[in-house]
Amino acid sequence: MERDLLTGLPAGGGGRPRERADAARNRGKVLAAAARLFAEREPREVTMGDIARAAGVGRGTLYRRYPDTNSVALALLDEHERDLQERLLRGEPPLGPGAPPGERLAAFLTAMVELLEEHIALVLGAEGNGARLTTGAYGFWRAHVRALLAEAAVPDPDALADALLAPLASEVYSRQRAQGLTPERIAAGLARLARAAVRA
Repeated sequence: MERDLLTGLPAGGGGRPRERADAARNRGKVLAAAARLFAEREPREVTMGDIARAAGVGRGTLYRRYPDTNSVALALLDEHERDLQERLLRGEPPLGPGAPPGERLAAFLTAMVELLEEHIALVLGAEGNGARLTTGAYGFWRAHVRALLAEAAVPDPDALADALLAPLASEVYSRQRAQGLTPERIAAGLARLARAAVRA
């Protein structure tokens, strides 16, 4: 049975099922413990056993809700990504509707750099084992970039959308930061790339 990764409850139906109070408490403990662990260690060093012990819950409780550490990190990221999605859909330009596609694309890439900078440990944890391209958030980002490219009449936007998102992979960003590039320089470079892609 497919389950909602945020609640651990069966997915589907008319709305999100109501979460039991004890399940909500356990979820809060798990996510708080995981956030600490991801901040303190390399994300790939965090195990499900570590999270269960730090949260004070049994492994069975943890695995019923989250199948692996990637899904725990994804749940932690979810709130931040939803906020960005909301700003893309209904926020002020240039990030939100109303600006030319090249400016919106540049603003989006800059916002993604800000998200990476603030939550890089979580993103590294969520994108492990090739999970990045299969997340719902990545699908949303790709659809947004593709729509902006299509609006700008860029040829074959399907071929270009993933290429524009590739520099935002967490390992690429972490390496750039380790090499001394500032978030501002990374964002400025991506903004130039976005505007050049739309003009091409």
